[in-house]
Amino acid sequence: MEEYIVFDKALTKADHVVLQSLARDIKTASSVRSRKSKGRDSDCDSGIGSEESSSSGDEAKAFPPQDDATTDQDIAALKASRNPKSAAFEPTIVLSVDDCDAHLHPLLNNYLLQPYIQLARRIVRHETDVAMLTHLIIYFTTSVPSALVLFRHFTYTHAVLHFVMQMYYVGTYTLMQHQHIHQRGILAKTYGLFDRAFPYILDPLMGHTWNSYYYHHVKHHHVEGNGPDDLSSTIRYQRDSVPDFLHYVGRFFFLVWLDLPLYFLGKNRPGLAIRAAGSELATYAYYYFMSRLVGTKATLFVYILPFLMLRVGLMVGNWGQHAFVDSDEPDSDFRSSITVVDVASNRFCFNDGYHTSHHLNPLRHWRDHPISFLEQKHTYAKEGALVFHDIDFLMITFRLLRKDYEHLAKCLVPMGDQIHLTMDGRVKLLKRLTRKFTEEEIAEKFGKVQ
Repeated sequence: MEEYIVFDKALTKADHVVLQSLARDIKTASSVRSRKSKGRDSDCDSGIGSEESSSSGDEAKAFPPQDDATTDQDIAALKASRNPKSAAFEPTIVLSVDDCDAHLHPLLNNYLLQPYIQLARRIVRHETDVAMLTHLIIYFTTSVPSALVLFRHFTYTHAVLHFVMQMYYVGTYTLMQHQHIHQRGILAKTYGLFDRAFPYILDPLMGHTWNSYYYHHVKHHHVEGNGPDDLSSTIRYQRDSVPDFLHYVGRFFFLVWLDLPLYFLGKNRPGLAIRAAGSELATYAYYYFMSRLVGTKATLFVYILPFLMLRVGLMVGNWGQHAFVDSDEPDSDFRSSITVVDVASNRFCFNDGYHTSHHLNPLRHWRDHPISFLEQKHTYAKEGALVFHDIDFLMITFRLLRKDYEHLAKCLVPMGDQIHLTMDGRVKLLKRLTRKFTEEEIAEKFGKVQ
């Protein structure tokens, strides 16, 4: 099945290494199977890992020592590339390319880029994260002045162009903020005041309400882990159903401002409830006063439209991230979230595609996700984790709602027992994992009743 693997030229170096490693595993396992005199019915295999199948002698033989040695070399190379003390250290400067210096004239590289990198490495929290300072500079030299001009002299042409620009920025910014809220900052401690302050300026421009991302994502979603008490949980929905999807998005869109504080109250955390409600309502009040006192039309394009679009986008993405949930172990991070190796998620959104890795360790630095995946890939295979490529979370949601399981099956990068599934077997596996949970199943698996 390795013929379905697509190596996009725009993949990051780390993603290319990961995908090559998985392709080698598929080729090795397929070769072992082809040498067997008697095959078994592939479609009868669930594709979900088990102790019996994944730790068997055949499984061990499927990955000879030289393959493990190659993986170890890959891991060592990736670790060196993110270690500032290594001669092979490669900080991320911009997200669009890996080797930024190779695209510049030597004079620009020596007298502009390299001094900037040296300065930026002292400003950011992690020396790898030069790109985060780069993007802060971009936002403060484009989004902020553009918004100020709109409030001073509004034109519809400028307003539309500004909105399009913000929609282009929002994915990268949101995942940069994702790092910010988990690591409690992206800049060095010396710049802590600015590090804490800039989200209050940029968040509303990108559609975020003040601090809501932190309270919902860190203090709520990662606590509940797509379980029955998670306000963004997918388990009570049929994940290929358009009506279920619309209900899911609509509930979050219209009621999260109320549901989240009520959740914290129900968990006996009134302080969080007050702060979550206060941050959300304060942002709404800010929108109102900007509209009344400065300009209604500018407020609509600068704040309201990005807010509306982001609220929908967050749920479309979360649906794809948690669409495939194994009914046998729905509380397993390996079986309730997925990994995506693609350009949009990982090159432009700080390795957001490694969602399983993120749930396994929410504090893991974004550059460490591919390393951790390679270190644990046999565990991923044993646990029946799902890995997709050449598709992002938004398109996974779109394909699911079209019930286009054939396309999703081709995007699947099989691991472990999944390697031996036919394409029809992959489709059956994916359909089984998108099934809605009944309240009886939820009570049995989680000990929760609605």
